[in-house]
Amino acid sequence: MPSDLRTRAIVLRRTNYGEFDRILNLLTPEGKISVVARGVRKEKSRLAGSIELFSVADVVIHQGKTRLATLASARMQQFFRNILSDVQNLELAALLMKKVERATEQVTSPDYFSLLIQGLDGLNRSLNPELVRTWFLLNLARIGGEEINLIYDINGNKLSAEVAYVWDQQEKSLRQYSSGDITAHEVKFLRFLLSNPLLWATKVTDYTEILPHLAPVVNSL
Repeated sequence: MPSDLRTRAIVLRRTNYGEFDRILNLLTPEGKISVVARGVRKEKSRLAGSIELFSVADVVIHQGKTRLATLASARMQQFFRNILSDVQNLELAALLMKKVERATEQVTSPDYFSLLIQGLDGLNRSLNPELVRTWFLLNLARIGGEEINLIYDINGNKLSAEVAYVWDQQEKSLRQYSSGDITAHEVKFLRFLLSNPLLWATKVTDYTEILPHLAPVVNSL
């Protein structure tokens, strides 16, 4: 990382440090970065209002001689404040951030940053929480190289529009089953979610009827 990096950041986690400082785990397009925000807990700190949870900030990060970088400046760009007024959305937003933090331990990709922004924005807009969760977890797996197989079934046969399927939890793949809940319609929707922005999914008129059929797939991710 250069001595000074200007980038966009989302606070994944905050930990009090010393008397007035905080350690912040930031998600940026460059990856996850841990920084110390010095004096941020002082009453008149200029940083405090710019690094809230569920917000996006323009930040400057300084890497000095120590291992831990310093947050030199921050300016809030976007605050998903509506998340705070709904307990269900607040819990789901916290889950999304925890999932991303875990996924970025070993892998760096700007796609994680875009993924989390879209997820938080969807909750802020009061989109269907299960739609947000489904879209997010499917794409989180895709970015991490574990995209579900929507081409072949568990036996290596190409998925057919004439066949119904169930999700095999152990093999994490679709298995033919005559009375299965997953048909060509559900498979088409899964493919749509994996190749389009979250907001586009709301244009699918019957998505609320499809989502329950996808629960075994999503719960395995």
